[in-house]
Amino acid sequence: MTAAMLDALAGLLTVQHGMFLMIGICLGLVVGVLPGLGGIAGLSLLLPFIYGMDQTSALAMMIGLVAIIPTSDTFTSILMGIPGSSASQATVLDGFPLAKRGEAARALSAAFFASLIGGLFGALVLTGFVLIARPILLMFSSAELFMLTLFGLSMVGVLSGSNLLKGIAACCLGLAFGMIGAAPATGEYRMEFGSLYLMDGIPLVIVGLGLFALPELVDLLRSGNAIADRAPLGHGWIRGVGDTLRNWWLALRCSGIGALIGAIPGLGGSVVDWIAYGHVVQTTKDRENFGKGDIRGVIAPESANNATAAGALLPTLLFGIPGSGSMAIFLAAMILLGLQPGPAMADRNLNVTYTIIWSLALANVIGTALCILLSPGIARLTAIRYPLIAPFMIMAISFAAFQATRSLNDLVSLLVVGLIGVFLRRFGWSRPGFLIGFVLATGAERYLYQAVQFAGWSFLSRPIVLLILAITLVSLWAGLRTRPGGSVTVNTEGSASEARAHNLTPQILFTVAVLAAFAFTFQQGVQNSFLALIMPVGVSVVGGIAALLVLVGLLRGAEGAGTVNFDGDAKAQDAGPWPFLLWFAGFIGLVALVGFFAGLVLFFLAFLRLVARSTWAQAAVLTAGGAAFILVLANALNLVFPGGVLQDMYDLPWPFR
Repeated sequence: MTAAMLDALAGLLTVQHGMFLMIGICLGLVVGVLPGLGGIAGLSLLLPFIYGMDQTSALAMMIGLVAIIPTSDTFTSILMGIPGSSASQATVLDGFPLAKRGEAARALSAAFFASLIGGLFGALVLTGFVLIARPILLMFSSAELFMLTLFGLSMVGVLSGSNLLKGIAACCLGLAFGMIGAAPATGEYRMEFGSLYLMDGIPLVIVGLGLFALPELVDLLRSGNAIADRAPLGHGWIRGVGDTLRNWWLALRCSGIGALIGAIPGLGGSVVDWIAYGHVVQTTKDRENFGKGDIRGVIAPESANNATAAGALLPTLLFGIPGSGSMAIFLAAMILLGLQPGPAMADRNLNVTYTIIWSLALANVIGTALCILLSPGIARLTAIRYPLIAPFMIMAISFAAFQATRSLNDLVSLLVVGLIGVFLRRFGWSRPGFLIGFVLATGAERYLYQAVQFAGWSFLSRPIVLLILAITLVSLWAGLRTRPGGSVTVNTEGSASEARAHNLTPQILFTVAVLAAFAFTFQQGVQNSFLALIMPVGVSVVGGIAALLVLVGLLRGAEGAGTVNFDGDAKAQDAGPWPFLLWFAGFIGLVALVGFFAGLVLFFLAFLRLVARSTWAQAAVLTAGGAAFILVLANALNLVFPGGVLQDMYDLPWPFR
């Protein structure tokens, strides 16, 4: 134990570790400031670059990013009234009113200091738990890990969205997508449509970017304006720190809530800020200023969401079950680095575990200082029109996506998954639930296979298995009785009946498509041997029943059929997200014709001129900047861009080949 701690401390204090930690912090700062990405998309962007890196350096980059995003996403919540991520929604309620009355500096400093307390408290909790985890983990075999996976899936289905049936259906849909390709039990292929590309399954980085980055980017583009009209900071940096110190007990309580919620598999940061906000409102006598600019409404959610990042590492590291959507990407990255999350992380990889924990604490300290130093400049960046930023985001997303197999199919898959993400977001289906189901699909099937092989179906009678099953059933029952808050219902013009009649038709069509997907999953599953059909058949039946009940509710025009996101922060009377999705499809078409680099240059020029309405000179300068950035990155990584018809016809020099 002592030797592992000393090894971790020695690695933590090296220049190389500090450098890569700073790289991750800086990237997380950018990702958090720009709404449209977030923790899941940020880690997805980082995932392709860890290939070939040593474990400590790669983990330092990822931990730096994970630690800073719950802090840096506060900028958009307070300065613009737009949640920077799902974990900072509640911060908007009091942070934005504070900014509007000239106290943005006070709100930001209180949020940053509360985030620091939450991050350090979470790291302390994680350190303490690892010390007592080893004997507990030795009791877990594949049977217990399978039940824990089911527990994580049940939490996603119940708590990741405001509608139980849609949450379960979205989770099952993610499981179905995760089973595309070879079955881990027998190697039989399912749902691959005879495509060599799909035989290995859809890459995780593409699913993460398609579900989260593209829908948010498209929605911001629909506004056509700057992210914020103005970026005043005002005064009160010292006052905000004093506010947090005066409410230190509140910050610690909410940090504990955040660590506890983060440790529940599948729950993550999507509801913890609302739970913390509800806690401070319920435990405070003078409640009249909440929602109008009460600093306690900033301190509570910000201390909780940073502690959640550490809490989410508990099931991820020690059980191999992602505690949140971001941890789902982190879990996959650890596997790519040759680390197997699970009991080994508290035994032979204990030094790596401590390196991760202490890197998280150090990143919180450095990140908080950076956020305070960079606040004035970041506030000015929010005044730039988003259409000028969007091409760079599309470039980054596309570049990260084609790292999966470095083929055009990666970009096509990104578009398809992005379209699914738009529908999920628009109709109130749980995107985190889909992603965690996708990530856990292979592990769930593998653990079930091993449990049946080693102990037969009698593994269901093991004491710990029964205990976890009971906890799972209790959580499902609790989810049926109480639903998480935080969903914002957007009122549309006209009568309620007219709104329902107008908006239920696309929802019905989408739900029918989901049912068809489950039917196809069932048909593919029954063609396989017994061990390879258990999961696809079970998932398709459960998901199909949930989707069918959603459809019945929609056909009845029921209000309770689910919360629909009508994209109230975008233009109400525009053409929707489709023009911008067509722009992305056009970019992929250009890549298919002339290759990635030439297609990127042409796309930049066309988009900046026609969508951003920039001058030729401005478009040329921005295009040159984007092209130079991608060339430097590709040259450093020795990459070959995806080619098109032009590359097939002619032998072109790099970077056009």
